[in-house]
Amino acid sequence: MRMVQGTLDDLGTPLRDVTFVVVDLETTGGSPGECAITEVGAVKVRGGEVLGEFQTLVNPGAAIPAFIQVLTGISDAMVAQAPRIDTVLPAFLEFARGAVLVAHNAGFDVSFLKTAAAQLGHPWPGFPVVDTVTLARQLVGRDEARNHRLATLAGLFAADTTPDHRALHDARATVDVLHALLGRVGNLGVQTLEELSSYTSRVTTAQRRKRFLADGLPAAPGVYVFLDSQRRPLYVGTSRDIRTRARSYFTAAEQRTRMSEMVGLAESIQAIVCQTTLEAQVRELRLIAEHKPRYNRRSTRPERALWVKLTAEPFPRLSIVREVRADLADGARYAGPFGSRAAAEAAVAAVHEVVPLRQCTTRLSGRPRGSACVLAELGRCGAPCTGNEEPAHYAVHADAAAALLAGDGRRLVGAIEGRMRELARAERFEEAGALRDRLSHLVRGAARTQRMAPLAASAEVVAANRSADGGWELVCIRHGRLAGTSLVPRGADPMVYVASLTATAEVVSPQPPPAPAAYAEETELVLRWLEAPGVRIVAIDGEWTCPVGGAEATRTELARLRQGA
Repeated sequence: MRMVQGTLDDLGTPLRDVTFVVVDLETTGGSPGECAITEVGAVKVRGGEVLGEFQTLVNPGAAIPAFIQVLTGISDAMVAQAPRIDTVLPAFLEFARGAVLVAHNAGFDVSFLKTAAAQLGHPWPGFPVVDTVTLARQLVGRDEARNHRLATLAGLFAADTTPDHRALHDARATVDVLHALLGRVGNLGVQTLEELSSYTSRVTTAQRRKRFLADGLPAAPGVYVFLDSQRRPLYVGTSRDIRTRARSYFTAAEQRTRMSEMVGLAESIQAIVCQTTLEAQVRELRLIAEHKPRYNRRSTRPERALWVKLTAEPFPRLSIVREVRADLADGARYAGPFGSRAAAEAAVAAVHEVVPLRQCTTRLSGRPRGSACVLAELGRCGAPCTGNEEPAHYAVHADAAAALLAGDGRRLVGAIEGRMRELARAERFEEAGALRDRLSHLVRGAARTQRMAPLAASAEVVAANRSADGGWELVCIRHGRLAGTSLVPRGADPMVYVASLTATAEVVSPQPPPAPAAYAEETELVLRWLEAPGVRIVAIDGEWTCPVGGAEATRTELARLRQGA
């Protein structure tokens, strides 16, 4: 039987495998922009073994202040024949390539190195940095050492080299301090570079102590759910590797303050392994919608989505509704759903800007002929509601709006854009900008409907995409809802798996069109997967089309103009 390597790689980079370059600089002063480097000393170590050393004096190109000469013992005469920084820096960067930089008060040394690189036009490699001062402040108490200076810590840990303000000597002393500090964090369970980084970040002690919650989680794609002591979901997320992602919440990788609070309340983590990334994303959305975890911010109230409806009445009007009814055959039309009432109202206002639709709820057909609309008398009705016209007169006003919602909005969009140009010519730029924003909401809602409606109307769509191992990912969609997924091993007959998938997939009942049988975010996830490069349609029961004059083109153009603004 072939043995398999353990899972340390999934948990991070083991400290024993990390190459550290411990560096120390001597300079002509404390300001990187005004002062220069006079000496560089560095020691490369890995797994407790010294791999190499780097040391050189540097000609700063200016006189070294007297008090600096006294402090470091480096005189002008010593550096007169030394190489300049333009020679030293490339050599040091090559020495340190691929390593983690370590320094005592690392901000000082790294700032001088970065400044030198910038002045010479060298790109800074972006080294990970460990500061032994910061680490010591969390691991060495005042009862052990009066301060956290290098000399004090070197004495505490019996370093082999005594620091004396010469770069290589101080770097050697810092190596011993680093190893002593790593031993201390190792006793606390810190075994990887990622966990070590958490000691120099905002990660709280409570977060670090709870990293055991991720033990035993699978290194597989799927959904993870943080649960409180009552088994109530606190947070739902998705990842290609559940274990690695869950462990990141207990390290420096997680910087969100609310996540620190969430981890403090968490008592367990539940994993749901999924066959495909799409399945994991959909499960995440459904769990968030069902449980509404307090620390999830998006997708928690999909049932509150709103639609803009052009009513099927003798005197049509635009109405904001919460559900789609089976009245398309009667002439009703829908756009959406919209994520907020403000967005829906903006879309309605865009239509009213150029189309005199009725804006009141008064049923004119019930009023005596010749009597005016009450709201018209108050100046609050957009249509000429005198009550004398026939219903067909008012229906004409709805044609352009109905065309947009049905799939061809060129006439309505053209009218709104014309109105925007009129406002701009009159130098009413704020009004033109507000109308542009309202138009954006309108075409976004219409485009959303037009994209989802064909999929919602299709009883079944089966599609496939190549998986990373050379097999196939299969997806079954019914009325816009993910009904099932399956993986086809490399070399297997995919049609056998297609037949099995369609036989076992969820039975889905259609909703009144154009609404899908799922929340809009799920249907849009499915659409993005279907539209991805390489996806092939295996079978379809329905029609998947896109209107030629649809709102998507206008939405894309408006988005482009916004980016250029």
